[in-house]
Amino acid sequence: MLVCCLLLSLMSVAQEYKYTYNFFTNSAMAGDYFFSKTAASGGSTIRTVNGKLPVSDSVFHSPGNSLVLTFKNSGKGTWKAIIYRPAKRGMDHFKRGEFLSFWVLNKSVKADEFPEVQLMGRDSSLSRPLSFPIQTDHEWQRIIIPLTSYTGFNPLMPERIQAVVFSRQQNKESPENTIYIDDIEFLPTASFPRISAIPSIQAAKGYAVHVDITWDTISDTNVHLVKIYRSENGKEFKAVGVQQPFINRYADFTGETGKNYTYKISFLNGRYEETELSYPVTAATKQMTDDELLTMAQEASLRYYFEGAEPNSGLAKENIPGRHNMIATGASGFGIMALIAGTERGLITREESVSRFVRIVNYLEKAETFHGAFPHFMDGPTGKAEPFFGRRDNGADLVETSFLIQGLLVARQYFSGNNPFEQQIRNKITAIWEKVEWDWFRHYSDSKFLYWHWSPDQGWVINHNLIGWNETMVTYLLAIASPTHPIPADMYYSGWANQDMIGQRYRSAWGHTRDGSMYVNGNTYFGIKLDVGVSNGGPLFFTHYSYMGYDPHFITDKYTNYFTNNQNIAKINYQYCVENPKHFKGYGVNGWGLTASDGPYQYSADEPIPSQDHGKLAPTGAISSFPYLPEESMKALKNYYFNYGKFLWGEYGFKDAFDLTNNWCSEIYMGLNQAPMTVMIENFRSGLIWKLFMQIPEIKNGLKNLELETLRKEKGK
Repeated sequence: MLVCCLLLSLMSVAQEYKYTYNFFTNSAMAGDYFFSKTAASGGSTIRTVNGKLPVSDSVFHSPGNSLVLTFKNSGKGTWKAIIYRPAKRGMDHFKRGEFLSFWVLNKSVKADEFPEVQLMGRDSSLSRPLSFPIQTDHEWQRIIIPLTSYTGFNPLMPERIQAVVFSRQQNKESPENTIYIDDIEFLPTASFPRISAIPSIQAAKGYAVHVDITWDTISDTNVHLVKIYRSENGKEFKAVGVQQPFINRYADFTGETGKNYTYKISFLNGRYEETELSYPVTAATKQMTDDELLTMAQEASLRYYFEGAEPNSGLAKENIPGRHNMIATGASGFGIMALIAGTERGLITREESVSRFVRIVNYLEKAETFHGAFPHFMDGPTGKAEPFFGRRDNGADLVETSFLIQGLLVARQYFSGNNPFEQQIRNKITAIWEKVEWDWFRHYSDSKFLYWHWSPDQGWVINHNLIGWNETMVTYLLAIASPTHPIPADMYYSGWANQDMIGQRYRSAWGHTRDGSMYVNGNTYFGIKLDVGVSNGGPLFFTHYSYMGYDPHFITDKYTNYFTNNQNIAKINYQYCVENPKHFKGYGVNGWGLTASDGPYQYSADEPIPSQDHGKLAPTGAISSFPYLPEESMKALKNYYFNYGKFLWGEYGFKDAFDLTNNWCSEIYMGLNQAPMTVMIENFRSGLIWKLFMQIPEIKNGLKNLELETLRKEKGK
């Protein structure tokens, strides 16, 4: 019985957070709702904006907006409005779906003219349409439909439904009418207990044009949403937003500087029944210098890794919202460097930082590794590999390990105190670093390449050898620098800078061009010469990931200096966005930075070439390029914050990406993209992370070995 209890306890600890299966709470963007689609025929009409449903910012059930259905029925026609569930990366565990719930505001539509509602499966099949009772009392009305009414629905698998469809088939002629729809979701029950607790705001802090408010962490599972109220005079309060219960802060973008604001919050249960309001808290927005704006951006992104970390390990999640238990190894390495920058800036105390790093190293020394290398993803409660990208990705990921080790070595250098805790951090990081068998990842003894992945049950099945130019230079540099399992320095040229047919084919395949297929490029783009790089340089994260610890000023091979090369890649990216050959909205001198990010349809690594330019801008692209183009990066930061902050700025700083042409903004923050902004801003401001990393004896020795190999190559010309 004891064993069974322990197993059940472990299972409960490891259970993933289950989200409400939600189709609509709010649109991130005004105007039209990206995740909708409309159609009409035969005299029936449905009002649209760009083929999508309009959004109302003034009428809503939960703040701050709702969907507007303005329609006209016809005796011979039909209309329909499809509202898709926005699929978010890693949001793949859901509560049971027993009821379809939504809220309707009807001011004039008669019952026999009202639309019906259907469910759309993943294969686009439609359930039978169902009508629902409606009132015309100018009040929001909750509609609850048991999902048993829709045959074939499995309440344990709500993800099989991709959309809710409002429609009206052939009906008598009717005038044009309008209804408002809000808070469309699947719920596990129709009744919810009232919440007795009264919320309490911890603090409110004003910045240039937004205010951050925070409250106590919520443990009551009956809290469905947190509702935020704002007052400009301390008396009349209006609802301005809602927040998910697992995040205990809200960024209220007011858009005005030099104003006082007062805030209250309440808790909502699943029926949207509201608790009493909290006591008020006041803050004021203020003028901010450029230097203060940089600190603000660093502080906000840092929260992702300090407040938003997986709790057992203290390491970074892949994205927020997303899986709560899953650790992203590379993002954790980046986050470690962000924590160091934040500690030195006073954004977190050294005591808080030491405590976090003790937790991190204690976790990592026990986590599952493969020949010393970590997997891409780990389960936070158990430390085991999490094959999030498929069953073949269930073992070592040498590149993600490189990103992690880069960060850990910075921490080892930073925590130089003689107290037991900082000594423990240093000793355990050294053990983790020395355990990685870089040379084993050659696959075979005379290999020219390092290999990216290894699976404990499938071996080298992915068979991806590491060839530059891309984000993986750091892997070769660390492997050369390893004090215990080094690779020969000549592998930098045989592997990373490979120039035989293997390397040429690899680069030509992903770059869709022969430019740079020999590793060296030498062409000029927008008047800027590019020494090294495929196509005209690729996405900007190539200039960030390997150079957050490694200072590119001090990396020179026989082909180029990598600060100069990275700077030219950033210039090419900037100039492409200024010229904007595909005429996307938002591009220009204040809007640039094509890189890897979330997108309207899928994650993609965008590049400054028309075939790989999808119209989305990722704030991390420009902002993480501060060391290369400080003036251009500052213009982008200000533009993204002051002009687009209403939809783009949130709890952890800038959201992952936005696309003005398609009226879309990502609703997630990504671990790989938040930290580079904090770290590279710091490298621009003080050089802190670069200085720490470049002082490490093993790193100095590795670069010395590369320098000697470069001299040998040049003499052998």
